[in-house]
Amino acid sequence: MSLTATLLVWAFLSMTIMGLGHYYLWRRLVRDAGLPRPWHAAATAALAVLAISHPIMFFLGRNLPRDTIHPWAFAAFSWMGFLSFLFMTLVFVDLSRLGARGVARFRKAAVEGEEPEDPSRRRTLQRLLAATVALFSLGLGGEAMARALDGFRKKHVRVELAKLPAALHGFRIVQLTDVHVGPTIGRDFVERMVHETNVLLPDVIAITGDLVDGSVENLREHVAPLGQLRARHGVYFVTGNHEYYSGVEEWVAELERLGIRVLRNERVTIGAGDDCFELAGVTDYSAGRYGDAPDLARALEGCPADREIVLLAHQPRAVHEAAERDVGLVLAGHTHGGQFWPWSWVVHLVQPVVAGLARFGRTMIYVSVGTGYWGPPMRLGTEAEITVVELASGARAEMAQRA
Repeated sequence: MSLTATLLVWAFLSMTIMGLGHYYLWRRLVRDAGLPRPWHAAATAALAVLAISHPIMFFLGRNLPRDTIHPWAFAAFSWMGFLSFLFMTLVFVDLSRLGARGVARFRKAAVEGEEPEDPSRRRTLQRLLAATVALFSLGLGGEAMARALDGFRKKHVRVELAKLPAALHGFRIVQLTDVHVGPTIGRDFVERMVHETNVLLPDVIAITGDLVDGSVENLREHVAPLGQLRARHGVYFVTGNHEYYSGVEEWVAELERLGIRVLRNERVTIGAGDDCFELAGVTDYSAGRYGDAPDLARALEGCPADREIVLLAHQPRAVHEAAERDVGLVLAGHTHGGQFWPWSWVVHLVQPVVAGLARFGRTMIYVSVGTGYWGPPMRLGTEAEITVVELASGARAEMAQRA
């Protein structure tokens, strides 16, 4: 499927889902609440405008300068997050009410002459319910937004690798992923990220995809600080799915211009002589539809059997083939840890690991929850992170045990 077709399908699905979601909100919070006519009209008009705000921002964001649409995009994506909280809260409340109503009817099945429900009382309860749902969702959304805009934490992860030379014990890889520079994340965020990364004095910096949401022309100024990233053995990048939506060839050229090495189904040797390991990178799991399919076999072709391998891959699904090919460690992102409930549940359905460290045979994988965010500027249950992955030598640990 071509990029244009993919975007059209995505836009259609997005508009359909957003439309149904807004209709559900209108029906439960406006119609069923029996709002007075002026309030009913105002709420209906507001929900209609909000329903089309996200698709409009999606198209404008690819045709207008980033700084022009930034405030409108921030508002539209924020509403998208609040919509999610409202929708899920309403679903939970409605399912609970249906269950309670079923129990009540069962208990009263033998009772005759039951008094009819008072319409006035029913309307009061509906309005109280609507207000409660709105306030609760507003609170959740506010907390989620505060967490997303609070910067990022430094997370330290230690991984022991059996084939890592003892001389490289303590080697530090700083992983950045899913920054999503675009309509709501710009230069200020990138500058802070670069500063916080450099003070860690990394040996390698690995950016595992979804760096951008937009064209080089619109975002060149905002990613420019990436040229200031500093690591003893270099800065490396692999593509995520969003690079293909944003002009992958142009972005590869721009990142190379900034001094960032893009690994497209290839590898580099980190270290010298026998004191080294292989750092490999593959394109995004879904990149085959754009003629740039991941090819781990090609990336590892000719790799010595006794050499440790660290693989950079955007999606955790790459771990299955990595385990078959005796890769020691996979660094991935893509999931955002779900970013906020309920999407954290959904991600579990399509990825083998959603967040953190896991083992598949000899192969370890670490999945970062992301350094930025996508869409709504919200996080709940996750915190954006800059990850310090410290490599430990299995050989050194074995020698220490013998001693």
